[in-house]
Amino acid sequence: MMFFFDTYAIFEIIDGNPAYNRFGDETIKTSVSNLGELYYGLLLRGKKPKADAWFAFLQPDLVEIDPETMRHAMTFRHAHKKENLSMTDCVGYMLARKLNALFLTGDQGFKNMPHVEFVK
Repeated sequence: MMFFFDTYAIFEIIDGNPAYNRFGDETIKTSVSNLGELYYGLLLRGKKPKADAWFAFLQPDLVEIDPETMRHAMTFRHAHKKENLSMTDCVGYMLARKLNALFLTGDQGFKNMPHVEFVK
């Protein structure tokens, strides 16, 4: 099974969360939006060299955000507005669906949704 990694999942891998060890051999499929969140988050931690390294590492396997996926993502976000899901997460979830992949996350808003691999 393929996985689409949201930003939360990538941070958990970087931080060494043992619950994410089983994903160590997976190709990290993510979007440029997730890459931006990750880069910014690492900058906030004062880790620019690490941000640059991850930026370069993840680029070859980025999944393109096409207009139709964005439309589906915003429709999904609107339908789940009570969960207060981020735009990036909704786009990632829809990209995962498009790839027939599981959306890998620890975000509570996705815990009981279909096509999600929820890991804390």
